[in-house]
Parts: sequence; C-alpha cells; structure tokens
Amino acid sequence: MKVHLILVLTAVLVLSVSCSQSASYQLSVSKSDSIRSGDKLIELFTLVNGNGMSVKVTNYAASLTDISVPDRQGNFEHVVLGFDSLKYYLGKHPKLGATVGRFANRIKNAEFKLNGQIYHLEKNNKGHSIHGGAKGFNNRIFETDTFYTVKDTAIVIFKYRSAHLEGGFPGNLNLSVAYKLTNQNEIILEYTATTDQPTVINLTNHSYFNLTGCKEPVLDHIYRINADSITPVDSTGIPTGEILAVAGTVYDYTTPQRAEKRIRKMGKGYDVNYKLNRYSDSLELAAIVVEPISGRVLKAYTTEPGMQFYIPNSNMDYLAGHDDKKYGRYYGFCLEMQHFPDAPNNPQFPTTSLFPGEIYRQMTIYKFETISE
Repeated sequence: MKVHLILVLTAVLVLSVSCSQSASYQLSVSKSDSIRSGDKLIELFTLVNGNGMSVKVTNYAASLTDISVPDRQGNFEHVVLGFDSLKYYLGKHPKLGATVGRFANRIKNAEFKLNGQIYHLEKNNKGHSIHGGAKGFNNRIFETDTFYTVKDTAIVIFKYRSAHLEGGFPGNLNLSVAYKLTNQNEIILEYTATTDQPTVINLTNHSYFNLTGCKEPVLDHIYRINADSITPVDSTGIPTGEILAVAGTVYDYTTPQRAEKRIRKMGKGYDVNYKLNRYSDSLELAAIVVEPISGRVLKAYTTEPGMQFYIPNSNMDYLAGHDDKKYGRYYGFCLEMQHFPDAPNNPQFPTTSLFPGEIYRQMTIYKFETISE
C-alpha cells in the first residue's frame, strides 16, 4: 500500500497536467449577485479563467465561496464547501471560506503582553481566544476595493479597517485581501496590512476542500505535508511551547498517506499546526493532496511558517451546500496557512508583532491539476 501511495504522488509530480478543455473560455471577472444586510451591500464576484475554472468570492468576511474545477475526464464540480446563496453566509456555519483574524487560531487565556502592556481579548473557546473572538473578521463586511483582469489573471480586492481595540486588539489596522485566479489554475491569496500602533496579527483562509466534488468524505484523499514537526497542544488546544517531531506518529505525512485509518485510530479528526519545512522567506510548497478517483490534485504554497491541518469530525449535515448537497462527517479538509497559535505568548515562535511603519505581507497559492489514471 505504501509503495502504491508513493507511486501516486510520483504521478502527481511527474504527470501533472493542466486542465485543458475543448471548449473556449475567456478570462473574466464580474459581479454576479448582491444582497443587503442593514445599510451594507454584500456582493458576490465570479472569476473565470481561460480553462473554464471558476472561483466565487464575497466581501462578506472576504470569503472564498466556490471553486469549480474539472476531474481527469473534464467534468467540472465544486471542490470547496459553500452555499449557493449569499444569505446563508449570514447564518450559522463553520467559517466556510472566510478570512480569519485579527488572530487566527488560539491565544492562551485570551490575553497577551506587548511592549509591557497586557491586552485582554474575548474568551470564546474554553477560556481562550480563537480566530479573533466571536466578532472576528469572519463576521465582518469588507469593502470591495476593485475588480479587474490583467494579462492572464482575474483579480478582486477587498479592504477592511479594524478599529483600535476591536476584539481587544490594539491599533487601527488597515487590511487588504486580494483574490487572484490565473490561467495556470492557481488561486492566489495576497494579504497586506498596516497599523498605527504596535499590535499582533495572524491571518488565514478557512476554506474546506473536498476534491471528490463534495460528494464523499475526504478520508480517502492522499495527503503529503512538507513538515517534519508540529506544535503539540494541551487538552484545551493551546501549544505547550514545544516542537515535536512527527516521525512514527499519526501526524507524519512526510510521505503520502490516506487519513482514514489514522483518524479511526485517534477517534477524532485532525486539528494541528505543522511547522513547515522552509528554506527561504519566499513561497514554498506546503502540501499536496490527491483524490485518486477523480484525478484532482491540490498543491498548496505559502510564505507562512505554519499550516493548520484540519479535518473536523463534526457532522455538517445541517448545512445545505452547493446544489443542495448535505455535508456529512469528515466532509472537508482545511490547509490554513498561518503563524503559530499563541505566538504572542511564546517568544520562541516566529513573531506575529506588527509595528507602525511596517507592512504585513502574506501569500498563499492553491493550485489545481489533474493526474492521468
């Protein structure tokens, strides 16, 4: 079995092909829907590339709502969990496709010290702060800055101003989130931010991928993660401060593996931060995921030092997703590019501090390909 999985990954690396289609498509970006929430307008944008791949994004939480890509036979299907109607994003759901901040993941005891001052945050997860609190960026309506095409890329840019002490975080933060779709079947996420006071920042995207076309659980996907270690956590999800080697554990995806047996062994899903193997400050490969039946492949690249690998075991059948599909248990996986959880309270971790005059920059790329049988 292990040899077979390695051969599959080799096929990904050697035989990957772009999703060429017989039909002719034109690169485009357009506003495709809108609704009002109070006095604010929530808009939906559709980006299409020259291969027919399409992406939908909204200024509500600067969210990625849909990705449609072909399988090896050229059949297009949704590969992220999401809704067909904007109104459902205003209701209960597990942050589908949302931009998460000001601080993605957890901060211990919902407090941190910066420049000698202690800041208190909202306790919204077992006495800790998670994802910026109950009113984090995933519940905010961003402004649509612009949308356009240039050369081989369709672009939508959202902006948001997070006021001083919003969620308890210091400084007025000016944030820009750009979504770009290229003719190379890449979705590029670019984040930039500035502050007028010392603060901390940790942003990510919370998309749940499912390369089966969102028809089956993701346990039989084949995962490889470019990381030799994780940041282990206590019973409440807070890092212990250690760096733990994954070799010989259920967290070892340095070679391609299915997740099903490991999840059954653990009795739960994955929710763990990987310390990515990095050799520069530029984009590096973080993970490769293969769905062998459809032939779809997702390659994830990032400038971030960490990645939260998340396969929740909670049942999402209360959600009516794309095409009215009912999402079940283990129906999505997240590759959340980030700095480490609770970094403000762990000086040995890469810093998440941002100071006036500095520019926070982050780039993540999700690239879709197919492999032959």
